[in-house]
Amino acid sequence: MRDAYHEELDSISDSLVEMARLVGSAIGRATTAILDSDLKLAESVIEADQKVDDLQHDLEARAIALLARQQPVATDLRIVVTSLRMSADLERSGDLAQHVAKLTRLRYPSRAIPHDLHATILEMGQLAQRLMAKAAEVIVTKDVDLALQMETDDDEMDLLHRTLFQHLMDERWKHGIETAVDVTLLGRYYERFADHAVAVAKRVVFLVTGEHADELQQDIQPVTGVEGA
Repeated sequence: MRDAYHEELDSISDSLVEMARLVGSAIGRATTAILDSDLKLAESVIEADQKVDDLQHDLEARAIALLARQQPVATDLRIVVTSLRMSADLERSGDLAQHVAKLTRLRYPSRAIPHDLHATILEMGQLAQRLMAKAAEVIVTKDVDLALQMETDDDEMDLLHRTLFQHLMDERWKHGIETAVDVTLLGRYYERFADHAVAVAKRVVFLVTGEHADELQQDIQPVTGVEGA
């Protein structure tokens, strides 16, 4: 019975990894779709989100069944509860990728993104995909150090997000209000996607250590200043 129980716990972890890889792929394909105004690709991203939803629903059912049957405590309880929270983060990430694809469909055959913002949006999309790939790796390896590093990676996304707003606030902006709204929404989608990837990694930190990532980061802050000053 215990072997079957731990196999089920491993299966829940495997489902989280699959969800992370699916939503990472989705944000990459959605980025290509919106930059190229590729309706077919956008539709494939929109349709594929159902698989992520199905995985989450299945994971929730198995986790709740484990809680009812096994009544786990200590580390095992932390694994089940944390997995439920991670699945919610990953499902929301899939929704955000879908939002990017839906914006492509809404503006088709026109391009939603002005040419002068293509490089920034591409960079945001690539960074979002890398962050989710790291989150998947953290789930697999339970690497606390890698998980804590992701906060720094997220700073890069925040900087790109601010860059978008600088374009929007520039008095030379010539693309109109509708495009400004589209760009504002798109920037928010990528920024939130990155936040969810980081949240997943932080939940792994809690799963492994029993401590919250923010508390651990405070504990390992480097000491500044001259020794003995």
